[in-house]
Amino acid sequence: MDLTQVEGVMDLIDAQTEAQRRGARGAVGGETRRELDELRSGIIKCQALIEAVIDFGEGEEIEDGVVEDARQRAEELLKMIQSHLSDARRGEILRSGIKLAIFGPPNAGKSSLLNFLAQREAAIVTPIPGTTRDILELSLDIGGLPVIVADTAGLRHTKDVVEKIGVERARKAVKEADIALCVLSLPDAATPSGGLNIPEELKALVTPETFFLLNKSDLASSSHVPLERAWIASLQTGQGTQDFLTGFGERLKKKFELGDMPDSRTPIITRERHRMHLESAARFLQAFLDTPPDDVIFAAEELRYAAQAVGRVTGAIDVEDILDVVFREFCIGK
Repeated sequence: MDLTQVEGVMDLIDAQTEAQRRGARGAVGGETRRELDELRSGIIKCQALIEAVIDFGEGEEIEDGVVEDARQRAEELLKMIQSHLSDARRGEILRSGIKLAIFGPPNAGKSSLLNFLAQREAAIVTPIPGTTRDILELSLDIGGLPVIVADTAGLRHTKDVVEKIGVERARKAVKEADIALCVLSLPDAATPSGGLNIPEELKALVTPETFFLLNKSDLASSSHVPLERAWIASLQTGQGTQDFLTGFGERLKKKFELGDMPDSRTPIITRERHRMHLESAARFLQAFLDTPPDDVIFAAEELRYAAQAVGRVTGAIDVEDILDVVFREFCIGK
């Protein structure tokens, strides 16, 4: 077993959702190792081409165009690594959990939503504004995905010292979250024209990526709000809550590309060390491409560092691999 498979075993033991188990099983089964081995073998092939020019170019009649071939291969490998690195940290998020911050004004139903998601009385719910003072976090399964849900203090201007601290913590939690869900009271938020009235205290935190749950539909005269990222429900009666849960789960899968679709590829980067080593490999490959074609000695060194960086992810670092490719590809010694 390589390092990624050992890590996969650990993740499989710790997995709490089907998405986490699916990703961990892929690592245990060698999917991550195979993709990384393919990358490393490609870099070693490039290095072998350059090493052949250095060591045997004059005496063994190495064909022309070998350096250019190595550069073209390196460009493709760099694109592959960059595609893995530009995955919006899906693997790390899947493994550790999607950070979801519930925010909104006091008494909109934030704590009631947390209790609904947890299916238990996890948070205290009262009609008194400012009941929630600190952040309450729970690890939950939403749509088969691991989600760390944070219930935050109601956002409003207050002179209460303790509540003020809670409000500031709430703002920070929303800014640092992967997903922000704004809970509003439908009777207070709906406008006569069918729009949405967002309180001043919340406007700075609302972005085009913010989701909305419009609660207390049982108290509203109108139940239509033209927002694509919003659901209308009553946490008191349960009306619309299942539609919200299903729809929100599907949105999470779509955002993090973790659904059941055939093109939903399991990310190979699940830890910070994976990302760090692949970033190093990308830098060394770029350095190789930036090296003048006739400076083959420095070029070979950059490729050696790139192969080592990828090898550190799986724990495979073997100089003999380079010699094997040189002798196999160029029939040297026969």
